[in-house]
Amino acid sequence: MVPPPLPPPPGPATVVAGAVIENGRVLLAQRAAPPELAGRWELPGGKIEPGETPPDALVRELREELGIDVTVGEPVGVHVPLPTGHVLRAYAVRRVAGTPSALDHDAVRWVGAADLHEVDWVPADREWVADLVMLIGPETA
Repeated sequence: MVPPPLPPPPGPATVVAGAVIENGRVLLAQRAAPPELAGRWELPGGKIEPGETPPDALVRELREELGIDVTVGEPVGVHVPLPTGHVLRAYAVRRVAGTPSALDHDAVRWVGAADLHEVDWVPADREWVADLVMLIGPETA
């Protein structure tokens, strides 16, 4: 009798981030920790827990970190390898309820396309600036 094949080795753990875009602006969150990233800005999100899909994790994380409910759309830009061995994936999300609050960050703010290049991003999230500008579209007066 032939033994069953071994399952494939697990891939790198995934971290998800949400691009909440409204009225020509994207919602950013200012990191509180770790020290090397504190004060820098990111798309909010977090690690996928066992048994979660990326959209499930993003819905949970944005509720925990910002107090908002969202629906998750399409991926944004490239998947970014992190120094920890994780892979960071961004998704376009739509807020359906709640007012964003910095529950797990130092601050939150809305930023228009013209100002995205001036943001002090965490290094990994900088990979998506051009994609975010495209998603937001041209600014209107």
